[in-house]
Amino acid sequence: MTTTKKILIIVENLPVPFDSRVWKEARSLYEAGYAVSVLSPRTSKYRRWQETLEGVHIYRHPMPHEANGALGYVLEYSSALFWQFLFACWIFLTRGFDVIQGCNPPDDIFLVALPFRLFGVRYIFDHHDVNPELYLSKYGRRDLFYKIQVWLEKLTFRFADVVISTNQSYKAIAMGRGKIDPDDVFVVRNGPELDVFRPVPPQSGLKYGKAYLVGYVGTMSSQEGLDILIDVAANIRSRGRSDVHFTCVGGGPGLSELRRMLQERNLGDMFNFTGRVPLSQLLAVLSTADVCVNPDRPCEMNDLSTMIKIAEYMALGKPIVQFDVKEGRFTAREASVYSSGEDWVADFADKILWLLDHPEERRRMGEFGQKRVTEHLTWQHSEPHLLAAYQRAFEKRSGRSSIPASRTATAEAQQSAAPGE
Repeated sequence: MTTTKKILIIVENLPVPFDSRVWKEARSLYEAGYAVSVLSPRTSKYRRWQETLEGVHIYRHPMPHEANGALGYVLEYSSALFWQFLFACWIFLTRGFDVIQGCNPPDDIFLVALPFRLFGVRYIFDHHDVNPELYLSKYGRRDLFYKIQVWLEKLTFRFADVVISTNQSYKAIAMGRGKIDPDDVFVVRNGPELDVFRPVPPQSGLKYGKAYLVGYVGTMSSQEGLDILIDVAANIRSRGRSDVHFTCVGGGPGLSELRRMLQERNLGDMFNFTGRVPLSQLLAVLSTADVCVNPDRPCEMNDLSTMIKIAEYMALGKPIVQFDVKEGRFTAREASVYSSGEDWVADFADKILWLLDHPEERRRMGEFGQKRVTEHLTWQHSEPHLLAAYQRAFEKRSGRSSIPASRTATAEAQQSAAPGE
């Protein structure tokens, strides 16, 4: 495909195409006529240094083992910056790019983009996580490393030409503490693709001989609240309920510790962690589940953030139990019940058992969730915002400072309010 508009997307958190949001963005941009390169980490599963998939050129740089501590993160991010800059220079010389899109965490990718501003390259900040709040959720202290997160976020916004926000809360942060012009902020929600993420026939064997299955998918780390879910399972067992099994799908730095907790609590007969599995196995587990959960502990980070797992559960027609956080409630609405109160564990267990004992309510909530996803939350609803963000970046690159009339009325209307508001 011949085009003069070339893009480099840099993501450090996950390899591509495993990072589903970045992969959807790359494919949408390629299908819109852009020449797209993606730079992401090299892992044991994604070992090729360079390959082309569906027209997208993917490059992968070396990466140290996943960190699990403040000093470990410093080493990880420093190494990543070094390789990202070297690869970016190589890509610029061999393929070229007019815009760099940096996907956090961390908030330091703008440093890779800065030298290329001399060549007119613009920087789009794709805001996946609010890192100061993320640091607080992990470590609970406002120390030097926290202040560094605040400083890096400030500089990221300072040097961003356009900001892509995952929800309205992040857009408010970009305009507030980031001081970004509202015309330069675009809400691009991370919705599922229904032709890929769709129900499959349930498999009774995945219930491990129990009547009910509770499903979870996500990253295994401290702010995800999986320790709470283990406590919930123990609470349910203490009530004499031996008919419930929990299966959690996903990998992350906390996985080994969570498995150790299971052994210590003697919960192996009602709880298991699969690790990272193929999409087909993930869909089988969630399609078999009677209830799906999001145990992200209430905190400012989780209150502000949209978790893709919620929309994925809804796409599969599953009722949800989660804590009562702002963006989680916005996404799910009547597809979820919301846990609150001082005793988190007991109340969360109450909500799960209530749903398991009310099949008609589970069916009603599942149908509501599927309808809401189809009408408002799929990736197809987000794609126009992504393309509008890039239109804006290229307008700024060409020296035009105002938003022209060529932006469609639909994109304007969608940009002014989140889907379903």
